[in-house]
Amino acid sequence: MIDIHNHLIPGVDDGAAGLEEARAALETMHAQGVRGVITTPHGNGAHTTSSDELDAFLGRIDPAWEKLKGMAAVNFPELRVERGLELMLDIPTPDLSDPRTRLAGTAFVLIEFSHSGIPPNSVDAIFRLKMNGWIPVIAHPERYAEVDELRLVEGWRRAGAFLQLNCGSIVGRYGPQACARAWRLLGEGCADFLSSDYHARGRCSITEARVKLEESGGEEQAHLLMEANPGRLLEGELPVPVTPLKRTERSPWYRNLLRRGR
Repeated sequence: MIDIHNHLIPGVDDGAAGLEEARAALETMHAQGVRGVITTPHGNGAHTTSSDELDAFLGRIDPAWEKLKGMAAVNFPELRVERGLELMLDIPTPDLSDPRTRLAGTAFVLIEFSHSGIPPNSVDAIFRLKMNGWIPVIAHPERYAEVDELRLVEGWRRAGAFLQLNCGSIVGRYGPQACARAWRLLGEGCADFLSSDYHARGRCSITEARVKLEESGGEEQAHLLMEANPGRLLEGELPVPVTPLKRTERSPWYRNLLRRGR
C-alpha cells in the first residue's frame, strides 16, 4: 500500500506528538503493508495568502519533517516517505505554488472542508484550483453530511476533483452514517484513493479495511484504491477509474450498516 493521508510529522498538529510516536506509527503501518507514505499535516488555505505567513507556517513544519525523514531512513530504509499538507479550503483560491503545500511536490493537493458544513461555492473552488493547474483530492468526503446528496459529489468530480476515502470509514470507525456513505461512494465508482488518515495513535485500520473490501468482492477495487492509484499519484499521473463495487458483492454486515446509516 501507498498511504497518501496521515499525520506523522512530530509535534506539528494533532498527529504524532513526538519522534518516538512517529516511529511506532511507521512500524505499525509498515506491518500492515505500507511501502510508501505521504504525510500530510493540517494547514489552512489562508496560510498561503502571503509569502511571509506561508514561510512562517512551513518553517515550523520543516525541522520536524527533517527529523521524521532522517528517522525513517535509518529505521525503514525500504519505505518511501514524502510530505504534503491536508489543506483546509477556507479560502477559494489558495496559492499552491510552493511544492511543500502539495502531495510529494506533484500537482495533486489534498484538501478538506470544515466539518461544520461544506461551503455553497465548493464546486466553484474546486474548479478554480483545477484552472490554476492543480489537481484536488478531497479528503474523507464520506464524513460530510452533505455527501448524502450525490449531486454534490458529481459536481466535484466534473470540476476536476478526485476523492480519498478513509480506511476507518470502511470499517465503521466514524459511525454508521460515514460508513454507509463510504460504501455508497464505492458502489457508485466515485472513490479514487483509500488512505489511513492515521494520527499515530489508536487503531490503524489499513488491514481491516482491505479485508472488508476483499470480503465484499472488492479485490480489484482494493488494489486500485490502495496501491495502483496512490502509486500513480506519486509519479504525478492521474488515477485510473475504479470499477463500481456491485451491491450483490457486498457482505451482510455492510447492508446492516447501510440500514442503520439512513
